[in-house]
Amino acid sequence: MLLLTIAFLFILFILYKLMLIVQMREVAVIERLGKFRTVLEPGFHFLIPFVDRVAYRHDTREQVLDVPAQSCISKDNTQLEVDGLVYLKVMDGKLASYGIEDYRLAAVNLAQTTMRSEIGKLTLSETFSERDRLNESIVREIDKASEPWGIKVLRYEIKNITPSRHVIHTLEKQMEAERRKRAEITLANAEKAAMINLSEGERQEAINLSEGEKQKRINEAKGTAAEIAIIARAKAEGMGMVSSALAVQGGTKAMNMQLKEQFIKQIGEVMKNAEVSVVPAELAKMEGFFEGMDKVSHALTGKV
Repeated sequence: MLLLTIAFLFILFILYKLMLIVQMREVAVIERLGKFRTVLEPGFHFLIPFVDRVAYRHDTREQVLDVPAQSCISKDNTQLEVDGLVYLKVMDGKLASYGIEDYRLAAVNLAQTTMRSEIGKLTLSETFSERDRLNESIVREIDKASEPWGIKVLRYEIKNITPSRHVIHTLEKQMEAERRKRAEITLANAEKAAMINLSEGERQEAINLSEGEKQKRINEAKGTAAEIAIIARAKAEGMGMVSSALAVQGGTKAMNMQLKEQFIKQIGEVMKNAEVSVVPAELAKMEGFFEGMDKVSHALTGKV
């Protein structure tokens, strides 16, 4: 029974060494007597016991490796702390096994050195504004260097870019000054617009006043012209009536009499209000004299 048990266990051990199942997510590197033989894909495989062995197993899924934070110097001599993530995938199991000792550690170290080199080509502001271009440059350089390792770098993502405390303080002052500058520019533009609007209003007001004054003068001129025309027409009508009256018999005598009366009235007013006598005061009584003479004249005419 002991011998049968030993034989059965030996057969199980041989079968275990003979059969190999490779999982779907990996590849197996087989060595025969210490020498590379083949790379087995996922599935069921047979091996030669004690001759073939699985030397390496590699995960063929996409792997994410954390790149620790490191100190970098930008093009404008600014110290930055930068970390990131590198995404890679094993493409060739043989090269991943024999091309380098530890492709994960090598990929992380290569990402760090490449990141320092690429950030050294950019200024501080460019590292923040051009992350996509920086990531593409790092991926391109890492992928080129890692090709002999049988891996493919799919992408690189910068997680954090942290300037030193002094740089952060300087940036805060710079942003505050920029905000103050923008505020002053905005206020200046507002004052400029207000002055322009005010001057435009004053200009429009002056134009309106001048237009109003012009219209006023035109209206006054038209009124004066109309007044002169009316007075002229009235005078013309009056003179026409006077000339008609003069043409009638006795019209001339009536006009003379009216003129004498007006003359005597005016002389009387002048003598009454004047402080200095220019003519004898008795001259103001000539109205009575002329009235008397007129009556005598009418009486004589009646007798004739």
